[in-house]
Amino acid sequence: MTKKIAAILFAALLLVLSCSALADETFNLKLGHNLAEDHAVHISLTALAADVAEKSGGTINIQIFPNGTLGSEADMISQVQFGMLDMAKVSASTLGNYNKLYNAYSVPYVFDNQEHYYSVMDGEIANELYMATEADGFIGLTWLDSGSRSFYTKDKAIRVPADLKGLKIRTMDSQMAIDMMNNLGGSATVMGYSDIYTGLQQGVIDGAENNVTALRDHGDVAKFYSFDEHTRIPDIVVLSADVWNRMSDAQKETLKACAAAATDEYKTAWKAFEDEVLAAAVANNGVELVRDVDIAAFQEAVAPIYDNLKATEPDVYAIVEKIRAAAAQ
Repeated sequence: MTKKIAAILFAALLLVLSCSALADETFNLKLGHNLAEDHAVHISLTALAADVAEKSGGTINIQIFPNGTLGSEADMISQVQFGMLDMAKVSASTLGNYNKLYNAYSVPYVFDNQEHYYSVMDGEIANELYMATEADGFIGLTWLDSGSRSFYTKDKAIRVPADLKGLKIRTMDSQMAIDMMNNLGGSATVMGYSDIYTGLQQGVIDGAENNVTALRDHGDVAKFYSFDEHTRIPDIVVLSADVWNRMSDAQKETLKACAAAATDEYKTAWKAFEDEVLAAAVANNGVELVRDVDIAAFQEAVAPIYDNLKATEPDVYAIVEKIRAAAAQ
């Protein structure tokens, strides 16, 4: 009887050890972004973290660091590359500095409208770019809508490119954004987002370009928001390639499914956020919303960007062609 009990206990021990060997690794991940806790992005990422923890059985846990506490977007990408950070929410325009294929998303009017934008970002083109950066130390996990970018100005509305002549417009530190301003006739002025308010207030710049939620911060110093909708640059949630490759297939599927669900839910949250900011900008700050913009004139003015891209960056232009072809489907 003693030998039988010993044999049973030994078999049970082998079973436990075998199951332990097959168990998924537990990941306690850090995710950084540069927005406030009351921003729709932070709220969405917090919900994503809870969903992933539940559906992974507690094997994937995400701690979120908002407000740029881990540095700028460029800082966070570098940290992901060097294994100091696991995840980050960054703009595709920032990612273009690490893998040029992401610059395709920053090309003016590469997307016709929101429907075209959503179909591309939810499809194979986006998935192709997500994995194209694995050699760069990270992959794309999902995307978050950041709306369309338009011009907002201090003293005059922008309805045609000629209205930008002589105006100093803040742009991101992106060659594509600078080239766009040069083609439209304005003077590109690169500065950080945190400097825009003072720049407008003191007349260092005449305007800026961003999505409508920028009016939450600048609505009392910028009185016109002109919907030329020149770009729709998504935010991308990136994940360390090392972490991704250590995950089991089941964990990868869980993380991707939860991320895709968060993206879908965020579309509604983003629209509500935009509407709230616009209503407050009009009611509280008297911002004039300018919708009678000659978009065709803007599209014509930036056409040389496409010609230059085709000649100098054929790999990026190939992605642009895929995006443009998707508009006709």
